[in-house]
Order: sequence, then structure tokens, then C-alpha cells
Amino acid sequence: MLTSTLPVRDVAEFATDVRESLTKPGQRELPSKYLYDEVGSALFETICVLPEYGLTRADARLLEKYAAKIVGRLPSPIQVAELGSGSGKKTRWILEALSRRQMTYYYPIEISPSALEACAKELGQIDLVGIVGYEQPYLEGLRAVAQGRGPQDYLLVLFLGSTIGNFDREAGDAFLREMRAILRQGDALLLGTDLEKSVELQLQAYDDPAGVTAAFNLNLLARINRELGANFDLGSFRHEAHWNATERRIEMHLRSTRRQTVHIRAANLRIMLGEKETIWTESSHKYQAEEIPEMAARTGFCCDAQWVDSEWPFAQNLLIAE
Repeated sequence: MLTSTLPVRDVAEFATDVRESLTKPGQRELPSKYLYDEVGSALFETICVLPEYGLTRADARLLEKYAAKIVGRLPSPIQVAELGSGSGKKTRWILEALSRRQMTYYYPIEISPSALEACAKELGQIDLVGIVGYEQPYLEGLRAVAQGRGPQDYLLVLFLGSTIGNFDREAGDAFLREMRAILRQGDALLLGTDLEKSVELQLQAYDDPAGVTAAFNLNLLARINRELGANFDLGSFRHEAHWNATERRIEMHLRSTRRQTVHIRAANLRIMLGEKETIWTESSHKYQAEEIPEMAARTGFCCDAQWVDSEWPFAQNLLIAE
């Protein structure tokens, strides 16, 4: 029995994406955006506090330490939109700094309704901050926010964590260009980028000994079972993380431990998985700090400032739309 609570249109899109990704020639894939249902979002919040996953703490340290400087470089009046807000905990530093100089409107953009609820709860008590959530894909939500602002209002877009790293490098450039096409000259983008570090340290962050990341990855198959009427046997898959040195990225895979057939009813799909065959679920590309100004220049921005954490190589980059 299908138990999805998604609207029919979203179920159809989910089924189409799953079908197209699993039938790709060569390497089977699943889109990483579907990792973040209510269960996946909760598991990711847990991953963020694991000792092995230093990225989120580095992200937060930089925001706490430099929020005033970041805000001091921004024009006024300015509104704030965040792509993939999660619970919004890290965003507090920016909003509090802005609220000391102006009434601030904050627009979290998320595909997870539970994340939007958590965000409103986390940030709703900050004085002089109004919150309106958008349960939409990133660019669709950003377009709505940009079109709704006043003619004198600037926009600060927050794209924190390492979400840009989920894109292949060319796709990341294309995404930033699409974002730039929505923005006006002088608008700002605060972009988080995880930097290269030892392979051992990187792998531990994506394959923790407590097994939380494994549960997060396997939940994608469980979600397909729940919402698309599939019969994935989760016990017959193993979570794996690999470092791809050529592409400079961590790859997360689910490896089939036996030969098996899977039926996904809503996608009208039946696939045969071989023993040891993998499904690629997510990538996390790593950068060097000096790459970011070059990426900004290629995509219609200039890098106005950059802050790098001293404990876990991670950078906050303030880009200005040219």
C-alpha cells in the first residue's frame, strides 16, 4: 500500500526522478534532494552534532564570530532568503546582527515542511525579525521572494553548510548563474564551502562509527518504499563513502549485498541489482579557498570577503552580484 502524504503532483515527480535515475546507463543513481524527508531531516540534524562531522560547527563558528562584519558589508534596507534553511540555528547570528540596525524579513526556502516548522520555532522570537517560509525548490522560492520585495530593497541569500558541494562543479556554476539571473546588481550571497582536508578526516565525516549517516542514506530507500510502494530490503544494502580524488568529492553509495529484484510500483519500474552493485546517492565536492573568487567571477559575482575556520577547513564567502 502506498502511504505517501505528498500531493499527487509531487508523487508523480518523485516517481519520475527515481525511474530516470535508477535506469541511467552504467552507474545507478538517486537524487540527493530526496534524502531530506521528515525522517531524513531529523537524521541530518543528528549528523550535524556528531564529533566526526566538523563542518557544521565550523559553519556556525564563522557565523557567530563574523556576523557583525558580514552584516556591516551589506547595503540597507536588506531582506534575507535562505536556501535549505534546515532548523535555522546557524542563521540566528546573521538575523540578530541585522535586527540591531533594521526591521528584517527572513524567508527560509525548504522542501521539508518539518524543517520550516523547526526554523520558525527556532528564530520566531528574535525582535524585529519577521519570518515567511516557502515550501518550494530553491530557485522557485528565491524567485518568489525576489519578485515580492520592494524596489529599494536589497536581498541577502544564504546558502550555508556545504550544499553547493552537492552539485558537480559545472552544475554548481550553472546554479549560481541561475541564481544571479534572479538577483539585482548589489544583492549579496553568503556561500558556505567545505575545503579540502585529509582523506581520512573527510571519510569519517560521511561514515561515522555510530551509523547515523548510514541510517540517513538508507532512509532514502525506506522513503521510496513508503511513498512509491517499493519493496527495497534495507537489510540487503550497505552504506559506503568513497573519496574520488579526480573529481575531489566524497561520494555516498548504497551497495547491494546480494543479487535482488526491486519493484517500484508508482514508478512502474522493476530493476535487477547485482551483488556488489551500488546506487550513488550523494556527492560532496571539496574546494580550495582560492577557487571561490574564480567561481564567483565566472557566475556574475565578485567575492567581497572570505573567512576561513581555523579548526576545520571551511570558508564563508560573501559574494556580491555584479
